[in-house]
Amino acid sequence: MSQRVTRKDFLRRAAVGGSLLAFPARRAARGSAATKAPTAALGALDTLPNTIVFSNWPLYIDINNKKKTHPSLQQFEAHYHVNVQYIEDINDNDSFFGKIEGPLSQGQSVGRDLIVMTDTSGLPQRMIELGWLEKLDKAAIPNIKNLQPAQRHPNWDPNREYSLPWQSGMTGIGYDPKKVGGTLNSVAELLTNPKFKGKVTLLTEMADTMGLVMLANGDDPSHVTDTSWNRAVKTIKKAVSSGQIRQFTGNDYAPLLAKGDVWAAVAWSGDMVQLQADHPGLKWTMPKTGAMIWTDNMLIPRGGNAYAASVLMNWYYKPNVAAEVEDYVNYICPVAGAAKVLERTDPAVAKNPLIFPPASMLAKTHVFDGKALNNQKYKQDFQNLIGA
Repeated sequence: MSQRVTRKDFLRRAAVGGSLLAFPARRAARGSAATKAPTAALGALDTLPNTIVFSNWPLYIDINNKKKTHPSLQQFEAHYHVNVQYIEDINDNDSFFGKIEGPLSQGQSVGRDLIVMTDTSGLPQRMIELGWLEKLDKAAIPNIKNLQPAQRHPNWDPNREYSLPWQSGMTGIGYDPKKVGGTLNSVAELLTNPKFKGKVTLLTEMADTMGLVMLANGDDPSHVTDTSWNRAVKTIKKAVSSGQIRQFTGNDYAPLLAKGDVWAAVAWSGDMVQLQADHPGLKWTMPKTGAMIWTDNMLIPRGGNAYAASVLMNWYYKPNVAAEVEDYVNYICPVAGAAKVLERTDPAVAKNPLIFPPASMLAKTHVFDGKALNNQKYKQDFQNLIGA
């Protein structure tokens, strides 16, 4: 979600304000007061620390607005008799990485057992390559079986040795059917139909824009080559030169769509859930050639307590707990079974395909090549393309 600024994100930014990242002096020490996790549930004899430190994006978990608490965390604390220090200090991927990069490069702990970062930032893969992440303790995560099949083998962490999804979002086409004259599910048409000239926007996020265009070109965005990269650049340059593309945007395509200034845009599913609340006529569709998917992942920074972090991950992969989070957050839930829980408690959320995409829909999503995300030439090419 690195630069995505949905309505929820605006609230996140307001909640964070200009606060600085402050690392606790040390993680709570294990000792006589430490807690042993129930072996029946986990099949392990490891000991939990007194405190688990979890950094996340603001407003990215269930909240009891009256009590200003997080019920799912309180339940975890009561169950395991531990404290979770939950810190909402990740305002964007790059700035957070910049603050933890120094200590990690020196082999120091950053005082966190669990952090959440986005795959399409390229940073999770980079941290794996640098040896800055601890492996998951999978013996402590039996609920990993509930991970949606489409999320099990990302190319940057093929066996989920270092990561587990927190929430996801899809990138496809957002549009006004009245303006475009019906259904629009073709990226090629988006880029070439003269009827839409000057009424189309693309995203400033490389993985999203380049990924969709590569799919439209018949290429695989999860395995980028110089040939497929150059073909996508050429396709976009042609659309820009012809005047088809109005501009490259962050999420500021949203008000443009709402006003009718833009008829169609490469858009994030989470934004469209929010837009549709006020503008039900707007649509989000998965292109017929496939969509991109981004995921915010739970990661264990080097020096973090892998067992404790894994026990906490396991908790959030219980369908009833995941449902609690999803009912508040409304992004794509990675936990199979959560939708069935919400069918009873909040059917509207359970039935929304942008929140709980069917397996057939998820099977058509693609994760952008992590190596390409960190390719300096590609990054510069894209910045030149969007005029940044």
